[in-house]
Amino acid sequence: MKLLFIITGLSTGGAEMMLYNLLSHINRDQFEPVVISLMKRGTLNACIESLGIPVYTINMKPGIPTLASIWRLVSIVRELNPDLIQGWMYHGNLAAQLAGTVAPQPVPVIWNIRHSLHSLDSEKAGTAAIIKLLAKLSSYPAQILYNSKTSTIHHEELGYKADKTKIIPNGFDPDLFTPSTEARNSLRTELGIAENIFLIGLMGRYHAVKDHATFLKAAATLLETYSDIHFVLAGREISRDNIALQDFIETWGLTERIHLLGERPDMPQITAALDIASSSSYSEAFPNVIGEAMSCGVPCVVTDVGDSAWIVGDTGRVIPPRDPQALANAWKELIDLGSMGRERLGHLARTRIIEHFSLDSVVAQYEALYESLLTWQLNRRN
Repeated sequence: MKLLFIITGLSTGGAEMMLYNLLSHINRDQFEPVVISLMKRGTLNACIESLGIPVYTINMKPGIPTLASIWRLVSIVRELNPDLIQGWMYHGNLAAQLAGTVAPQPVPVIWNIRHSLHSLDSEKAGTAAIIKLLAKLSSYPAQILYNSKTSTIHHEELGYKADKTKIIPNGFDPDLFTPSTEARNSLRTELGIAENIFLIGLMGRYHAVKDHATFLKAAATLLETYSDIHFVLAGREISRDNIALQDFIETWGLTERIHLLGERPDMPQITAALDIASSSSYSEAFPNVIGEAMSCGVPCVVTDVGDSAWIVGDTGRVIPPRDPQALANAWKELIDLGSMGRERLGHLARTRIIEHFSLDSVVAQYEALYESLLTWQLNRRN
């Protein structure tokens, strides 16, 4: 059964990584996946291709797509003749719906929405327009998948058809994201700090909704009480070249305590090296980095946005967004628990991921959905 996935782009991000994780675990005896990336090549192109899965790149540029790029998309879809088409992210969903109309035979189309809508006003004008357009088109796909309960509510309020809704959360590989004393020591050696230095981390690209400013303000507040804490940030555009980020760091006198690692291929090891992981976002759907940290046995402090509180449960701390003092206080609570208290929370966190959000169980839900839709389509043809 040929599955065609159409995604906006393949740079490193939570939505893109979830597609990679799905493709790396899907039953290849039953399904033949192919990927179309609308944007230029990204870091995950090669990763997916290394799985033996073809990746076609349209090279669309931001803004209104050209006729040439649309024709390339149409030509590839007709050549592939898929049995099912799944969009991934807003632009990918719109392209998937178009692809379904030009495919050589009628095929089920699934949308996959990976975003929680804090406000349409906070979206780029083009993205906001597509979100509204998809609401009007939402009766056409066979199914609309969301990765979070919060995202479902937001989109149905905008007019997305509720009878098409299905929630499949993100999944995590506990064999990849696993506790590691070796990782803990290795990162501290890399950073040139002592093995007993306490590390608090924020993993994620630089973007307004991630609210690095709140994280850094909270870091400055915490250092007034605990002067030997260090902080690790990793992700796209997390570097000293980021002027806005560097300004925050210098304004709050954090230069000697902040480590900027940029985009790294060894995120499981970096995550496992932390004493506390955080999300300071004021908008999220289902943050991968929190599930990954929990899988590593690292207790988390998260803002109460999207499904973050649901993911963490009683294994960490949940605070209001945009509140540096609350973030610093929650860190202090976990520090004051001591190493044994944090280890107990970390064990509970890892157990929660394995029981509720394991990658194998999530992939099985995708496979069951594909199988049911393909069977339904086959019966229609017959």
